[in-house]
Amino acid sequence: MTEEEAPFRRRKSLRLSQASLVRTGFLDERRGFPLVVEPTVEGLNLAAWAEGCADFVDAQLNTYGALLFRGFTTPSLHEFERFVGAGGGALPYTERSSPRTRVSGNIYTSTDYPPEYPIFLHNEQSYNLSFPARIIFCCLTPAESGGQTPIADTRRVLRRISADTRRRFEERGYMYTRNFGSSFGLSWQTAFQTNDPLGVESYCRDNAIQFEWKSGGRLKTWQVRRVTATHPQTGEAAWFNHAAFFHVTTLEPEIQARLRAEVAEEDLPNNTYYGDGSAIEPTVIEELRAAYLAEKTLFSWRRGDVLALDNMLSAHGREPYAGPRQVITGMSKLCGWNEV
Repeated sequence: MTEEEAPFRRRKSLRLSQASLVRTGFLDERRGFPLVVEPTVEGLNLAAWAEGCADFVDAQLNTYGALLFRGFTTPSLHEFERFVGAGGGALPYTERSSPRTRVSGNIYTSTDYPPEYPIFLHNEQSYNLSFPARIIFCCLTPAESGGQTPIADTRRVLRRISADTRRRFEERGYMYTRNFGSSFGLSWQTAFQTNDPLGVESYCRDNAIQFEWKSGGRLKTWQVRRVTATHPQTGEAAWFNHAAFFHVTTLEPEIQARLRAEVAEEDLPNNTYYGDGSAIEPTVIEELRAAYLAEKTLFSWRRGDVLALDNMLSAHGREPYAGPRQVITGMSKLCGWNEV
């Protein structure tokens, strides 16, 4: 059932003192994801309302993992950053893996990636030792067609992964490798936001990243991370990693073919392995991708929509699109792997 086919289903109101301001429901009652929050009065400012309802927002994110705020006044950049940073400030984009453009402060464009290609489901910066607990999107201009931001509940994704596959990864972890300096991918200067090689080395040592400098100023890095995490508030286990996302076979076939024709496997801009460096079997990578896709939920953006995700509980991606599209994003509430 699509968003357009399904009537909006009301679910519940807030406590009496706030019942006249918002209502909640689902676009698709069967999946119950995301939770939709709508105002009951005209002209309600999302940032101002949320600042008075922080406990409600936190509780619903812990329960559902994804909140779609729809029908509020379209936020200005300042108001959106205010909403993103409630309780600690918007976070800078560090240890970058995708191209983004700074819009204002720590608000960025969502990934500047060719519109004809999809972006597979993933959790933001799960490969970092410290990552954002929340990522929030705001649609300023919907695409003429496509351009949805698909989401998936990573608790459900985990339940779809076989016990044998989960055991292999939990015993070995996974390794994320990067090569900087070719014509593909980001430069190390962009990824680490510095032109100083010593600064890169210091960052890598502080963040459990192995590194090797190659001829011509090229850099290779590799880091081993876990695949599952226990949510610090709910105690639930989630599939939280980039093992499938950065695996070369997750790329579109034409991009894969071009890479393999020009670059040896050990020089690929991004790739993943088991934590001991051994190859992940094709059937296993396909199983991981299938688990995400089975839980994938789509909705069509409307101008002014704000999508707030608990970054551990919800993966996100992007559908191909046509026409102008402007979706901006911000991250907040830094969390560390040692906390989960």
